Amino acid sequence: MEFIKKEIEDMSDQEPSRIKHEDTEQQTDQVEVKQERQELNEDEEEEEEEEEEEEEHNFTTPRPKAKKLHTCTECGKIFQRKGDLNRHMRVHTGEKPYTCPQCEKSFQNKGDINKHLRIHTGEKPYTCPQCDKSFTQKGSLKTHLRIHTGEKPYTCTQCGKSFTYLADLNYHLHIHSGEKPFNCDQCGKEFISSSHLKQHLKVHSDEKPHVCSLCGKSFARLDSFKLHEKSHEQLLTGEKPYKCSYCDKSFTQSGTLKSHERLHTGERPYKCSYCDKSFAHSGNLKSHERVHTGEKLHNCTLCGKSFTRSKNLVKHILKHCSQ
Repeated sequence: MEFIKKEIEDMSDQEPSRIKHEDTEQQTDQVEVKQERQELNEDEEEEEEEEEEEEEHNFTTPRPKAKKLHTCTECGKIFQRKGDLNRHMRVHTGEKPYTCPQCEKSFQNKGDINKHLRIHTGEKPYTCPQCDKSFTQKGSLKTHLRIHTGEKPYTCTQCGKSFTYLADLNYHLHIHSGEKPFNCDQCGKEFISSSHLKQHLKVHSDEKPHVCSLCGKSFARLDSFKLHEKSHEQLLTGEKPYKCSYCDKSFTQSGTLKSHERLHTGERPYKCSYCDKSFAHSGNLKSHERVHTGEKLHNCTLCGKSFTRSKNLVKHILKHCSQ
C-alpha cells in the first residue's frame, strides 16, 4: 500500500510541474508574438515617417529651373547665353563695333581686333618649341608644327593622298574635277588656284616694288619677296626645314618641296589651256603654251632672232660662237 501511495504522490508532483512548464511555453509564445507585432508596427511606423519626410522634402525643396535658351530669329540657331546670341546677330546685321585705332579697319568680335592689332605692334606670342619661329596667331603655330611632326590631316577621298594644309587639298581636288574657278578679269584666262591667278596678273602689270637688298631681284608681291629673303638666310645657315615624305631630301622652301614630291607621285597639276598636256611644274607649262601662242620672249642680241625657250636661245648663241 505504501508503494502505491508513493507512486501516486510522485505522479501528483510531476503533474503541476508539467502544467507549469506548458503554461511557461505558452506565455513565451505569446510574448514572442507580441514582440513580433510590436516590431512590425515599429517598422510600419518608420516607413510611414520616411514617406512623410520624403513628401515634405519634395514639397519644400524647389526644383532647379530649366535654363532659358536664346534663339536667333534669322536662322534659328540656339544659344545658351544671351551674349553669345548678341555676338552671333552681327553676322546677319553686318555690325562691326570694334575699330582699329591705327588703320580704322572694323571687326565684329573683340578677339578678332586683338589678333589684328598684333600686325601693327609686331607681337608674336606663339613660338614654335622646335625652331623658335614665332606667330601672331595660335592657329598659325598649330599649322606650322605639322612641318616638324609630318602630320597630314587632310586626305583626298578619291585617291587617298594626304596633305598638311587644307588649301593644298582643295587645290588638289581641282585636279580630279578639272575645275578652274579663278578667272583673270583682264584676259579671261582660267586658273586652278588663286595663287596661280595672282602670279598670272603680274603679266598685266610690270610693277615690282619689292627689291632684294642682297641681290637686287625685284618682286611684285610682298609674300614672294619675303620668301626670297628667307632663302638667302637659309643659304647662310644651311637650314632645310621642308623634308620629303618619300625620300631623305630636304629643301629650304615649301614650294620646292612640293615640286620635288611630284617626281614621286607623278602628279601633273599644270594643264595646258590649248591641249590636253599636263606638267609637273608651272615653268614647263609656260614654255609649252608659247608653242600655241607663238610668243618668243628669248631674243638673240647678236642677230635679233627670237625663241620660245631659253635653251633654244643658248644653242643658237653657241652657233654664233663657233663661227
